[in-house]
Amino acid sequence: MESTLYDFTVKSNDGSDFSFSSLEGKPVLIVNTASKCGFTPQYDGLEELYQQYKGKGLSIIAFPCDQFAHQEPGTDQEIAEFCRVNHGVTFPIMSKIDVNGKQTAPLYVWLKKQAPGVLGSSVKWNFTKFLVAKDGKRVERFSSNTEPKDMKPAIEGVL
Repeated sequence: MESTLYDFTVKSNDGSDFSFSSLEGKPVLIVNTASKCGFTPQYDGLEELYQQYKGKGLSIIAFPCDQFAHQEPGTDQEIAEFCRVNHGVTFPIMSKIDVNGKQTAPLYVWLKKQAPGVLGSSVKWNFTKFLVAKDGKRVERFSSNTEPKDMKPAIEGVL
């Protein structure tokens, strides 16, 4: 059983393994994303956060998910291209995953256990954000409605 974020390995959008152990000792913001969602413009705000805080150690990792109103229908390559061209995204984008249900990615099982939502542990929609502290254990959840810029105090608190 994984006890910290750094125990997980996931698939990058190019099919290679990505181990969170490579980020040990750094805070990580994990976001389930979609390209055809009302919250998709948050990619811009996430990239601004990444540019502002990556030099201080923050990592942002996007996990495309097609479980909410089929708003992420593309392939991993199409998603990466969309993010780069339309939003200038430079932070890592992983392979498409499930965040709820029988096929929930183990990382999201762990995240939801660490930071249950107000209405239960399910991820309610795209662009739900999980901020994991440097210890890889403490997790804070932010709703889809939380704009990336509004997370600055929490991010500064874990840097």
